[in-house]
Order: sequence, then C-alpha cells, then structure tokens
Amino acid sequence: MTDAVFRNFIDGRFDEPSATFDSVDPSAGTAWARMPAASEADVDRAVGAAHRALRSDLWRRMTATARGKLLVKLGDLVAANVGRLAELETRDTGKIIRETRAQIAYVGDYYRYYGGLADKHEGTHVPVDKADLDVTIRSEPIGVVAAVVPWNSQLFLSAVKLGPALAAGCTIVLKASEDGPAPLLAFAELVHEAGFPAGVVNILTGFGHDCGRRLTSHPLVSRVAFTGGPSTARAVVRNTAENLAYTTLELGGKSPVVVFADADLDSAANAVVAGIFAATGQSCVAGSRLLVERSVKDEFLARLKRKAEAIRIGDPQDPATEMGPLATLRQRDWIEKVVAESLTAGGMLVTGGTRPVGSGFYYAPTIIDAGGSDLPCVREELFGPVLSVLAFDSEAQALALANDTPFGLASGVFTSNLGKAHRMARDIHAGVVWVNTYRAVSPLVPFGGYGLSGLGREGGRRSRRHQRLHALEIRMDQHLGRADPRSLRHALSCAGRRCTEKNKNRPTEENDNEIDFDRPAGRTARGDSRQGR
Repeated sequence: MTDAVFRNFIDGRFDEPSATFDSVDPSAGTAWARMPAASEADVDRAVGAAHRALRSDLWRRMTATARGKLLVKLGDLVAANVGRLAELETRDTGKIIRETRAQIAYVGDYYRYYGGLADKHEGTHVPVDKADLDVTIRSEPIGVVAAVVPWNSQLFLSAVKLGPALAAGCTIVLKASEDGPAPLLAFAELVHEAGFPAGVVNILTGFGHDCGRRLTSHPLVSRVAFTGGPSTARAVVRNTAENLAYTTLELGGKSPVVVFADADLDSAANAVVAGIFAATGQSCVAGSRLLVERSVKDEFLARLKRKAEAIRIGDPQDPATEMGPLATLRQRDWIEKVVAESLTAGGMLVTGGTRPVGSGFYYAPTIIDAGGSDLPCVREELFGPVLSVLAFDSEAQALALANDTPFGLASGVFTSNLGKAHRMARDIHAGVVWVNTYRAVSPLVPFGGYGLSGLGREGGRRSRRHQRLHALEIRMDQHLGRADPRSLRHALSCAGRRCTEKNKNRPTEENDNEIDFDRPAGRTARGDSRQGR
C-alpha cells in the first residue's frame, strides 16, 4: 500500500478527510490508496456551498458566454492531463490504459461542446390573445444538481452531467463511486484550476447508505442525475420522494447484437468481440446477447471463439494488454455464480469460464451457447466478459428475441440489406440502435434507454432541457400602469370613447394622435411609431 491519500473537494477547497477507506488495485487485489468517506455532514456542507454559489451574484450574474469559456478551459485542461487521469483510472478500476487514454481524450470534447452551447439558450415571445399582454418565456437554472456516477467510464459519465448543467448556470454536487474514485477526485483539481467560483462544483465520494442517501434526498437539491444499476436507482427514486427533485436515470442493459446471414461476418465478429470484451464487459451498453441467424451460427461461433481465446489478458497499465481485470472481487464472484447456474441449467460453454493464473480479479473471456432465453446468463446483466448466444430462423424471431428483456438501452444490427436494417432499427425497443457498427458515441447525440435501462436522455442539445426551468414574464401595456387590468381598461376605454365623440368633428389631421385601444401599444391610428397621447 502507498501513502496516497485523496480528498473531497467542497466549496473550492480540498478537505482533509475525517474518515477514509482503502481503495484496491484490481490487477493486484491489494490496497493502494486511502479515499475520503464523506459523511452526511460533508454532504450538507457541499450542498450548502452549491446553493450559496447558485444564489451568488458571481455565478448568477455571470454571462452565459463566460460560463462557456470556463467549460472550454476545463475541456482543454482535461485534454492536457489525459496521461495522469488515465493512469489513475487504470490503477483504481483495472480498465486497460489504452482504453482509458482514448476515452478521456474524448471527454475534453464534451466540455468544449457544452461550452459552445452555453450561450445558445434563447427566449420565446408568445403572441397571446390579449392586446394588452406581452408574454416572454425564458429559461432559468433548475438549481442544485446532484450527480451520481459509477466507477466505470466515470470521467465520461460525469461530463454528460456536469457539462449541460454548468452551461445552464446550475451548480453541482458530484458523488463518485466508492469503487475506484481516484480519477474524479483528481479531476477536481482541474475544476479548481479552470477558475469556477467556489461552490459551483463540489466532488466527493462515500458510501450509499449515508453519503448517497443524504445527497439524493437533500431538500436543497432540485435535480438528480444518476447512472448505475436498477436496484440502486429504485433507492434513489425513493429518496427523491423527500425533495421531489427532477430525476433522470441512466441504468444498465442486456443489449442484443443481431447478426444476419447476409452480414459481413468478419466485420460483425470484430464488432461483437469489441462490444462485449472491451472494458472487460463492464459497460452499460455491452453487447452481451448475440442473436445470430442459425444458418451461419456454427461458422460465426468458431470465429468468435478464435478471437476470444487470442485476447491478451494482463497488466492493465501495459499498452499491449487487450483485457484487464474486473473492478471488484464481488463482481467476479457474481459472474462466476451466474455462469455456473447457467451451465447447470443447460448452457454449453464455448470458451472461457475460468480465472487466468495470477493475482487480481481476472476472468477469462467467456462465450455460452445458451440454447434458450430463460438461462440466467441471458436474463441477468452480468457486467462482465460473458457473451450469451441464441440462434434465430427469421427476422420476426430475431426481433422477438431482441425485445425479450426488461432492459432497453442499446442494440446492434449487422446486415447488408438496407430495408432490413431500417425495419430492425425501427422496431427494436432500445434507446440506441447501431447498424453495422457498435459502441460509437458523440457529444451531439442524446443517449438513454427504456424500461429498466432508465428514464430521460443525456447528451446533445436535448440534455439542456433537464437543466433549466421555464419562467413566464407578463408585462402590461405601458399605458395601463399597475392597476387591475380589467377595471383600468374599462375606464380608459370609456374615456377614449368620450374623447372620440368630443373631437369627431375636428379635422382628421388633429385626430391623428388619438389613442386607439384596438391597436397595439406604441402605434397610432396611422400606423407609425409615434406614441398616442
């Protein structure tokens, strides 16, 4: 174990932790650093700081353009610190270094994208059916946002929450997972360096039963953005019953990848292997269910078996390594349990299902010929390198199998038939359908799922809708003052009629500036811009 100690970032300062816990290097199975365990009191301080910052003139009066520049600077700082952040994420989560470097390099683009969107909020004028009313709809920050992210792809998942919220003028309390929080706690240093006012961004870690529960139920939190599993999401939703916070949930998946006989099988095999074994299968969009047309099943499985067995497993810090360990021991224990149950229930092991020799939480790339969709490995989200295979005989059967899940996050379709691709993309019940590719993402595109895969969307312009409230401004006609509009309008209308009656025999030129109560304010009967008397 090293002497590394990480700290929470609250109200612009790095706090010395009152309590800590060990963080374990998954590749060795030993502790390497001490992490701060945020208490309920720490959460209260962080939310209080975010609430004060939200109401402060420094942040509230800051122009959208200035907020955007801060986000762009943060993106540049992330890009300049990819190496350090990637090494920390690899050390603390076991994700291989070439994956963490590539993903974190892209994270900077997300902050730059939302920095560019910051000043693109526009109001709307509504031409209502009353001549003396002027209605403008403008958007305002929703308030303090509680963002909760898991350990996997944590810097990326934080960017899609922090970026749109900060662009909109919200303030943030971000809870990193107690598993592998080092990269996010280090990221706080970049937030500080970028120049965000104290309290605008607060980053802490701790355990769900006190830190997470207090944060998501806090009365000063107006919005909760959560990424994690369905069971924790249910607890989060129960917590938000206390504060009625607007909540979005990005949860897990049991994503199908459908391979038709007319597909480019080499390309499809590469995508399937990357879709399930990249990140050691620890991805919410992992393509963990392979649906392959029966006529090419044996040939395709043979290709996958060769590719899976050729994957180089080893030290995640080595750029040559192709798959690292699982993030936690309990995750490996869970996977081994489900695989054993599935094989007992009739699944056929194609390859894997073992622990590679050595220390750490490693598990071999595993393929199971499921035979039926009722096996645990087909139904459960394992969050690991396990691929379950099912065969189909028709497009209709493929669609039925793809939708035979309570999840609905992502999916893939491989075919050379354009019409078939469009039909499958239309009818698969998933938030994302990739065609002849897999795991492609962009900050411009909204992301989210259906059913147990979550609620709401993150990414793209639409994510701004979750960050701002719409306020209605109604301004009375300037001639009507502040009195009751009904009585004042009636009195002025009567006065206007008497004035018109009195002056009706005057020359037209002398009547040009009479008030016409059937015309908009500021316009005379002639239609020019002179004010009526």
